[in-house]
Amino acid sequence: MLRIGVLVSGRGSNLQAIINGIEEGKINAKIELVVSDNPQAYALERSKKHGIPFQVVERKSFASKRDFEERMAELLKERSVQLVVLAGFMRILSKNFLKHFPNSVINIHPSLIPAFQGLHAQKQAVEFGAKFSGCTVHLVDESVDGGPVIVQAVVPVLPQDTEDTLSERILKFEHRILPQTVQWFAEGRVEVDGRKVIVRDARYGTLPVNPELEKF
Repeated sequence: MLRIGVLVSGRGSNLQAIINGIEEGKINAKIELVVSDNPQAYALERSKKHGIPFQVVERKSFASKRDFEERMAELLKERSVQLVVLAGFMRILSKNFLKHFPNSVINIHPSLIPAFQGLHAQKQAVEFGAKFSGCTVHLVDESVDGGPVIVQAVVPVLPQDTEDTLSERILKFEHRILPQTVQWFAEGRVEVDGRKVIVRDARYGTLPVNPELEKF
């Protein structure tokens, strides 16, 4: 069983999607710890409801970013975490954190990266006039939403879309591709070669999700 840690900053809907996948038997993993940099994050209420251990680690409590990250890494390693999942965690992690979990930190971002990286990706897509957007699960590196791509889902941008309506439709796919990716890691099928990430034995070339979802 894969031991995972989840970093959050906000409402935690993607955390809930992972919890649901585990409780439904679709993900062979256990959430060992939820870490939030925001003591008011609703994600912590979700953790309490499901009996998942959590810790609040606020950046302002530490003299440096390095100390802040080292504390998070320490807590995760105490729980023998094998995969770190960023589910709405609103901070950029440095190599000092990433070195503790090589090729084992993933993030969900609401665009088809490298398009519309950073904050308000859905708003960026609408204002740019894009015809397609979507979401991406990628390995985390030191860049802003620029790590190697694992899976992407395509969502059309409609003429009447606002940031909110597009966000809502993209979120439905976020709740599918992130849990699926966790399960791929649990099965030991994710292979990394530089910027190229392959899910062994997955079906490629499908729409709207590539590689094709298997459980979600």
